[in-house]
Amino acid sequence: MRTLIAVASVAALLAACGDNPPPSTGDSPAAPAENPAAAPAPIPEKAEQAEASGWRGIASAADAANLGRLDEAWRLARAEAEDKGFASQVEALGPLVDPNAGQAGRLQPSPGTYRCRTVKLGAKAEGGLAYVAYPFFRCTVELTPGGDLILTKTTGSQRTRGLLYPDTDRRLVFIGAQAWGADETGFPAYGAESERDQVGVFERIGPERWRMVVPWPRVESKLEILELAR
Repeated sequence: MRTLIAVASVAALLAACGDNPPPSTGDSPAAPAENPAAAPAPIPEKAEQAEASGWRGIASAADAANLGRLDEAWRLARAEAEDKGFASQVEALGPLVDPNAGQAGRLQPSPGTYRCRTVKLGAKAEGGLAYVAYPFFRCTVELTPGGDLILTKTTGSQRTRGLLYPDTDRRLVFIGAQAWGADETGFPAYGAESERDQVGVFERIGPERWRMVVPWPRVESKLEILELAR
């Protein structure tokens, strides 16, 4: 079986964390809502990464630069959340918000269903929320016949789907895109709509516990974290 893990693909909703559509004013989100599932798209037999030279051959220059500023995103986003009165909430998250919590080995989660939740730190724009933590919903991990590992977060008004690339002995790189709103039943391809694109690092932070960290996401926050747990 291929050890490579790869790029974004369009597919159907399964289940995930319930965030809300990106508000233009950064207003407080409402309660998450379930979305109807659509019929899944065919899973490719051939690994989608086959034509690319790793994640760097797929990510835009802007997204690659954002990954290079990951440490800055961690520092500014966490400091802002703590300074705005959320220090106790941030501290309670433990390793999830520790920039150095990534562990070597077993980086790839096994295929199946996971509990997942989104945490957002730091406001993207003035007046936005400095801290938002959503409850647990569901995510899925799929391994295609071609060897691609696909992470999908599909419940709620902000859903994401993408593929995981090998990078170092402590992290993978996620490249994908978001669907917004209850009416969308699929996902745009990475690069098709730049405001939907998501590129982040994927790390194991404990036994059967992982996180995807997106620095400088397109909407709402300075740092977005998706936690996966069994």
